Parts: sequence; C-alpha cells; structure tokens
Amino acid sequence: MGNIEVREPIQKRSIEKKEKIISAGFGLICKKGYYNTNTAEIAKAANVSTGIIYQYFKDKHDILIAGLKKYTYNIFFPNINAVEFKNNNFEDFLKGTIYKFIENHKLSKIAHEEITSMIHTDIEVSSIYYDAELSITNIMTQLLLTNNFNPDNLKEKVHISIHLIDDLCHEIIYHKHKNMNYDKMIEIVVHSINYILK
Repeated sequence: MGNIEVREPIQKRSIEKKEKIISAGFGLICKKGYYNTNTAEIAKAANVSTGIIYQYFKDKHDILIAGLKKYTYNIFFPNINAVEFKNNNFEDFLKGTIYKFIENHKLSKIAHEEITSMIHTDIEVSSIYYDAELSITNIMTQLLLTNNFNPDNLKEKVHISIHLIDDLCHEIIYHKHKNMNYDKMIEIVVHSINYILK
C-alpha cells in the first residue's frame, strides 16, 4: 500500500469522505490509543474501504496528524473570549479561563493523555502542539496589550502563566492528590498569574 500515491480530493463528496476518515480515525486513536488502532478499524468506523483510506493517507500516522491539525485547539486550548475580558475584572477573567481549561481537559481526557504522551516521542505531534501553544500565547499577549498591560516581557509572562494553568488542570483532572483543596489552589494560581502579569 505504501507505493500508492495519496491524492488531495477536489469533489465535494471526496472531501467529505476524507473528513469522515479524519474524524473517525482521530476519534479511535484518542479512544483506544495510537498503537492500539489500525487502518482496518478506521475504515470500518468511517464506513469506507481500507483502499479508500490509502487514496488519501499514507498510513494511520497521516490520519493522526490531520486530526491534530484539526482538533488540537479543541483538546488543549479553550476559546478565549475578548468580550469576557472586557466585561470582568482581571481575576474573574482568569478564574473563568482556568475553568474553561479544566472543562477542555475533562471533555477530552483520553485524547489529552494519549497526545500528551506522543508530544514527547513524535516530532510532528510535538511541532503541531508547540505551534498551537505559541499561537495561544500570542493571542493572550495581544489581548493584554490592547488592555494596557505592561509590555515588558509580556509574552514570556503569558507563556509561564499558561503552563501554570495547564499544570493546575493536570493536578485537578489526572493526579487528584488527596487532602488538596483545589478551590484554594485555583485561587493561588489566579493570584500568582495576576502578580506575574501585573
């Protein structure tokens, strides 16, 4: 199958078929794990033949990469709403953003775990994730700049803050240490980010 040249679909029906394969394949990979999923299962889930898959993708890794390009933000980074920023004081906005990150982690827990492990072992996966991470850093930095935050090393401060929020989410969703007051921890992270940025 490796010598068959993949093609980019042009007709609407073919584009829809390719999208269906990405959606089904990425869903299976996130649910069962990359190494526990094969192209025959993806074909069955997408309701296409295995041959059709190889018309559009070289292998399941190609499907994974296409899915990541499409769904990375849904899995890792919530939509940051500029209107919410303007309508709340900064600490309330931060708290709301943290809760959105937590929800994102909950909604795609298995996908998040699977892809996080691949970030450390797959160069293409890590490249897509780090590009998205920088993109969200830039979005947040611009938002703060337009609201008159101190521009000195703002991008670096935002980047550190995003990592603080991500670590907090991992603690709450995955680690779940006993005798931890997570409401208090969220409060501490909010105050810490507020201090870092201001």
